[in-house]
Amino acid sequence: MNPRKPYPSDLSDARWELIAPTLHAWRQARLDRRPTGQPAQAELREVFNAILYVNRTGIAWKYLPHDFPPHGTVYFYFAAWRDEGIFARLNYDLTGLARVKAGRTLEPTACILDTQSVKTSTNVPLTSQGTDAGKKIVGRKRGIVTDTLGLLLAVTVTAAHLSDNAIGIRLLDQTKNTYQAISKTWVDTGFKNTAIEHGATLGIDVEVVPRKTGIRGFHVVKRRWVVERSLGWIMLRRRLARDYETLPANSEAMIHIAMIDNLARRITGEATLTWRGTY
Repeated sequence: MNPRKPYPSDLSDARWELIAPTLHAWRQARLDRRPTGQPAQAELREVFNAILYVNRTGIAWKYLPHDFPPHGTVYFYFAAWRDEGIFARLNYDLTGLARVKAGRTLEPTACILDTQSVKTSTNVPLTSQGTDAGKKIVGRKRGIVTDTLGLLLAVTVTAAHLSDNAIGIRLLDQTKNTYQAISKTWVDTGFKNTAIEHGATLGIDVEVVPRKTGIRGFHVVKRRWVVERSLGWIMLRRRLARDYETLPANSEAMIHIAMIDNLARRITGEATLTWRGTY
């Protein structure tokens, strides 16, 4: 690796040790499929650092600093890891480690669902956008599932006009397919009977948690505050403050990347950086 001044988003040695085995195994599998077997030249750690830099700062790929690998190379790896499920695999593996460190079982038995509508940039195709009439937002809708610690279990990104029920069904299927032990979930009142009944067919008790009546403004809502906090963690990443991605799959990958960094910091005991103050 060429020496350079570190960026705040760079992986520490401890966090890289958590991620490296998965990336090296992926590269070796690709080399085994090559007729020539020629090793690739890009440093995987530097590629991942570059992806974290984009995720954290919100810049376009072409604006990557020149001390990273070329932006085309970085995007090639990003797209390959997105399509081959590497980001999802890292998220799954690190979630298990973080849960064990917190004194929980390896796999969760309960979760929380929520959605978030976000505005899109001008480069996003109209075919993948929509209007959330309730929130008066033109853009996309993120649906996420977290465990009771707020760790990401499932994610989907759709046009904003899609109903919470439709997104909830998709998320319940995805969650149950990955985490067989899930038997309970909490949702807000945007999820109606269709999602509740679908959860029952999967063996998941879907409980709707309404806001407290008679209280105006913000207040903590039972269980739901956990997933809302996770959405707040995601929004710390400037790439996710608005949806800039041409493909919804890219948006999902960026959410996975944000949570991978969060999980790695939890496991190694490193503080998550904010935009306030200096670091």
